[in-house]
Amino acid sequence: MSGVFILGGAQTDFSRNFSREGKSIFDMMSETVESGLDSTGLDAKEIETAHVGNFVAELFCDQGQLGGFFAAIRPEFNGLPAGRHEAACASGSLALLAASAEIEAGRYDVACVLGVEMMRNVPGEMAARHLGAACWRGREAENVRYVWPAMFNSLMDEYDRRYGIDYRHLGEIARINYENARSNPNAHTRKWTFGNNAFTADDDENPVIEGRIRRQDCGQVTDGAAVVFLASRRFAEEFSRKRGLSADDLSTLDGFGHRTATMRLEDKLSDSRDSDYVFPHVRGAITDAFRRSDIGGVDDLDLIEVHDCFSMTEYMTIDHFGITAPGESFKAVEAGAIRKTGRIPINPSGGLIGLGHPVGATGVRMALDAHKQVTGTAGGYQVDDARRAATLNIGGSATTTVCTVISRGG
Repeated sequence: MSGVFILGGAQTDFSRNFSREGKSIFDMMSETVESGLDSTGLDAKEIETAHVGNFVAELFCDQGQLGGFFAAIRPEFNGLPAGRHEAACASGSLALLAASAEIEAGRYDVACVLGVEMMRNVPGEMAARHLGAACWRGREAENVRYVWPAMFNSLMDEYDRRYGIDYRHLGEIARINYENARSNPNAHTRKWTFGNNAFTADDDENPVIEGRIRRQDCGQVTDGAAVVFLASRRFAEEFSRKRGLSADDLSTLDGFGHRTATMRLEDKLSDSRDSDYVFPHVRGAITDAFRRSDIGGVDDLDLIEVHDCFSMTEYMTIDHFGITAPGESFKAVEAGAIRKTGRIPINPSGGLIGLGHPVGATGVRMALDAHKQVTGTAGGYQVDDARRAATLNIGGSATTTVCTVISRGG
C-alpha cells in the first residue's frame, strides 16, 4: 500500500461538550474539516471523495445521511461522492480502508476521511443503552445496567479462567493512559486529578461498574471528530514539491488487516477454546497488517495506538500483538515496556481511557496520531525517533477488527 499517503489532518478538543456549546453534529464535522484543510494547506476543491465514519448518530442525534452533511460543509463539496461507514467503534477505520482502496484503485487522488460522534447530549445511562446497539440485542448482555463494562468483564473472566489475572496490572494500564493524556492538549481527561488509591481495587476511589470492571478501567463517553486526508503518490509528490516539504513530512499507509467475527461474545470465546489466543481473529488482523506491510512483527514498530475501551481490552492487545506470549501481558506491564519511554509504547496519546472515545471518530483519530508520531509532530506526547506505528481499532466485542501500519513517508 505504499501508494497511499497521509497528508495530515486535525481533531477536536475531546474535552468539549458540543451540546452545551449549542452546537450540533454538523458543526462538529464542519469545524474539523475546516481545521484539517487549514493545517494541511489543502484547497477544498482538491478533495475528490469523502468517507465518514459514524456509529449511532440516529440514536444520539436523530440524524442519518451524514454524507449529505459533508456536502454541506463547503460549496466545493456539493456533488462529490460521499458516504457513511458503520462498524460500531471501528467505524472510522472502515472509512479509512474504503478511502484507501479508492486511492489504490486510481479512482481519485485525494480523499477526506472524517470520523465523528456526538455522545454527551444525553444522560449517561441513555448513552450506555445507545452504545449497546453493537451487541446482539436479546441474545447477550441481558439484565445488566451497563452493557459494555459487563461484556468486557466477561473477557476478564475468560483470561482469568485460562491464565489468571491480577487487577494491579489493569490498574497500571489505566494509570499509564491517564498519565499520557496529561501531555495531550486535546485529551478529554488532561486536567483530571486522582487520589492515591484511584488505580487500585479501592471501592471508594475506584468503584466497581460491572463485575470487576472499575471506573478508571473505562474509556470515556466523548464528543469529538477527527479527519485525515489520503492521497495518491502522484498527488503527494506534487503536494510536497509546492510546499517545500520532504518525504519525512508525510506518512504512508503501508498495510492493513480487517477481520469480522461472529456477533456474540460467548460464541467468540467458545470458538477460541483450542487456540493460544482468546481472539484468534484479532491476532489474524494484526498479522495480516504485518504481512501486507512487509515487516516481521511487533519489534519493527516504534509505538502502537490500541483500542483501550477498557483496560482489559488493552491487556488483551498486548499479547495479541506478540509483545508477550499469550496470557503473559502482565510481564510487559511490570517491565514498563508499554510506557511512553518503554520498549513498545502503547497509547502515548492517552488512548480511549485518557484521550477519549468519540466512537465513530476513534479509528480516524488513531491514524492521525500515528501520522503525527512518525512525522515528529505529536508535540508533548511525541515518542522519540518514531518511524513506524500501528493502530488497532475494534468494534463491539471485537466483532470488527482493523489493524493498520503507518510509517514515515521517507
